[in-house]
This record gives sequence, C-alpha cells and structure tokens, in this order.
Amino acid sequence: MTVIVRDLRPDVRADLEGFVQVRDRALPFMLYTPDSVAYDIAHTHPEAHYRPLVAEADGEVIGTAQVGLVHDSPEPGQGYVNVYVHPERTLRGAGALLVRAAEEHLSAHGATKLYAWVLDQPGNRAFAEGHGYRASRSAHFLRLDLAGGTLPPLQDPPPGVELRTGADFADDPRPLFELDSQTLADEPSDVDYEFTDYEAWLRETWHQPLMSPELTSVAVVDGRPAAFTLARTDGGTRYGTAMTGTARAHRGKGLAKLAKNDSLHRARTAGFTQAFTGNDAGNGPMIAINTWFGYEICATEVRYVRELG
Repeated sequence: MTVIVRDLRPDVRADLEGFVQVRDRALPFMLYTPDSVAYDIAHTHPEAHYRPLVAEADGEVIGTAQVGLVHDSPEPGQGYVNVYVHPERTLRGAGALLVRAAEEHLSAHGATKLYAWVLDQPGNRAFAEGHGYRASRSAHFLRLDLAGGTLPPLQDPPPGVELRTGADFADDPRPLFELDSQTLADEPSDVDYEFTDYEAWLRETWHQPLMSPELTSVAVVDGRPAAFTLARTDGGTRYGTAMTGTARAHRGKGLAKLAKNDSLHRARTAGFTQAFTGNDAGNGPMIAINTWFGYEICATEVRYVRELG
C-alpha cells in the first residue's frame, strides 16, 4: 500500500470529510466540521503560510497535518506542525511523511523553531522524540456530560453585573476582541502573542463557522465586558469553549464562573449533550473552575519543540 502526502483540497468535499473523520477518530475532544476546515484554509492570515496536509492510501485519507507560522508572535521564526493519523491506519509511514513535508514547508518560510502537540501516549511520544522533538509543557482535554450530568444551579448576577450573550455584540464585537486579547496574553504558553489585529480576529474567531454568539455568555460591568466564555458547536451534539476569561481588573469575583455556568445551561437547553474544553496543565485556577462544573480530564497532550538548523 503506497502512502502519499499532498495538500488538502478545500474545494473537494471528500477531502474535507476525510480530514474531519481522521481528526474525530484521533482527537474527538476538539470540534471540526468540513465547513470549518474549508473556512480556516480560506481565512487564516496570509503571513501564517497555513498549509493543511493529508496522507492518502488507496484513495483514503488516513492522516492529517495542520502546518503554519505563528505570525502574531513578537518572536519570528516559530512554526507549528500538528500531525494526527487515523488510529486504525498507523504504522504505515503516514506520520513520518507528514512531518517531513511539514518541516520542509516551514523551513522554506523561515521557521527555526517548531511546536507540535502530541497525545500523551508512549507510541506518540516515542514518535515525536524519534524525529528530534523534546517535551515541553502539557495540557488537558476535559469533558462534561451535559445530558446526564448535574450542573451547578444558575445564579443571579451580583449587583452591578449584567449577563448578556455574544449575539448582543453582533453590531460591534470589538469589546469582546479586547477582552479576548487580554485573557489570551495571560494564558500559560510556550509562545508569546501580540493579539492586536481586530480584523484578523473577526475573520478567524468571530466569523468562524463553529462560533456560536448565541451560546457565548458575557458578564458586563459598567457597560463593558468583564468576563466571558466563547462558545463553539459542531452543529450537532457537541459544544466547546474556545476561551473563558476575566479582565484583569475584575478577577477574583467569580465572574468567569457566572458566565460559563450561564452558557452551559443554555447549551444543555439547546440540546447539546457533550461539553469539551482544554486547559494548560499549569492553569490551576481554570482547572479548579472546570472541576467545579463537573468536567473530567479525558486526555492529555504534551507540547514538543524542535530547533531547526
């Protein structure tokens, strides 16, 4: 069986569906749809040199790679390569071919340091280390059963706080961008970001097909967003939070809990049965909040790094 690596063709539905199928099998804790994959290809910032790859065997997509540059970091030359192979199609060389093609692409565009998320399993870690990557920080995927679990009861906002939805900011979402930018800057990470491009945020976050303004909850103080949880859905039964955070001036007041609880209750009412989120393993405060909601860790990824040259 010959395995080939090629670019994903965003105008070919079978390619998009194959990409999503591999990701759903290898990484069922993250949300993808064919439309969201096609949208990302069309709207990711040009300076990212984003290039999704697929490994194909006998006409079947058996592996995928998301490849690009971290264009919004003050440190140049940082790239990412996230490779996943269908769990029932491993040991055919697809992963190695994807890594090689990804590294060649990134090196050609000036990358000197590559980051890769790797599921914390012996075979996956050995694969990464065998390709010259070294382990760094780790992060958890968490899952909550919305259908059978019990959520904390809804709470009335404290005096001076109002709960709104993301849809209330449809005419001017810039205040949510500013809050998202601040919270992202404070997240634990190997990579520093300068999240200042509002138009890019509109394209890549706010208008992304998975984004659900209706299920996004925002705690507002004095007319300004003070805390929020950005919600995504796959249009079926899965709901995820892309970011939950609080403005620096309002931390320690329970506003992130308030917003997330509101969003989770509305997601359950809307018929979603599974909720997913992710946390850096060192983000103790957010892990504690998610544990309070009833989330349980369902998988762990390790960040691997390789210096080129």
